[in-house]
Amino acid sequence: MSAAPRHPRFALCLLALLSLAACRSAPHKPARPPASLPSPQQGLPTPPALAPGQVPPPPADVGSIPDAVPRVEPRSTVGNPAFYDVLGKRYFVLPTAEGYKERGVASWYGPTFHAKNASNGDAYDMYAMTAAHKTLPLPAYARVTNLANGRSVVVRVNDRGPFVGNRIIDLSYTAAYKLDMLRAGTAFVEVEALVPGGLATTATGVAPLQPAPLAAKQALYIQAGAFGVGDNAERLAARLRAAGIANVAVRQPGSNSRLWRVRVGPVDDVSAYDSVIAQLSTLGVEGRLAAE
Repeated sequence: MSAAPRHPRFALCLLALLSLAACRSAPHKPARPPASLPSPQQGLPTPPALAPGQVPPPPADVGSIPDAVPRVEPRSTVGNPAFYDVLGKRYFVLPTAEGYKERGVASWYGPTFHAKNASNGDAYDMYAMTAAHKTLPLPAYARVTNLANGRSVVVRVNDRGPFVGNRIIDLSYTAAYKLDMLRAGTAFVEVEALVPGGLATTATGVAPLQPAPLAAKQALYIQAGAFGVGDNAERLAARLRAAGIANVAVRQPGSNSRLWRVRVGPVDDVSAYDSVIAQLSTLGVEGRLAAE
């Protein structure tokens, strides 16, 4: 399994003004299950007696663990400052989850953080359907869809991160398993916030509305800029090409947009995405994932 990039835990405890009870100051390490924690696909041996602090193995029916069910919850008293700083970057917590939708790279975190406090004060359970996000209010609910295979899960966001490696969400072990991204450690995903007021009520509770199906292996690009003036887009594209970045193109406005968009790609995998993002960063350009 490739190591899934981890993030430093919510480091607000370093700021006296924003000191929170659920903060963590130690940087996170890559989330990789230890040898004693087999992946469900490998079969599960009879679990040995657990030593103090040892993480229990995955349940045999981990794939049948139900998704989180969105419900109305009060905003957490911890983990929701107006803004906070991590690794020299400032993040602003959204006033509401409503309308949030983004595509990018997901990672997952596991044994190193199992049973430790999440940013809202919950104990992190790697076998629950939860996630960490940088700016969604805590708690929040989101549908996460793997863009490579169309698999989709609903998670409860109760933690902060990830802050390393251009990732937009950090998933629990079970959520990553159900999206079939455990072995790779990362995946291109779409994250869409689910607000209980916009959901259908069923006999078993609140059920998220079903999304439109995604096209299989939809082409993905990195958008480096969007401009209302075509000449500005062409200038940025020329600058990127001069810096050695390949496959740069300017997409002209279509029926749904009046913007000229500078795109790089398509990108076939997360490794290629990370490489281009790093190149753009050296030029002071912030890229984001976009679909055809």
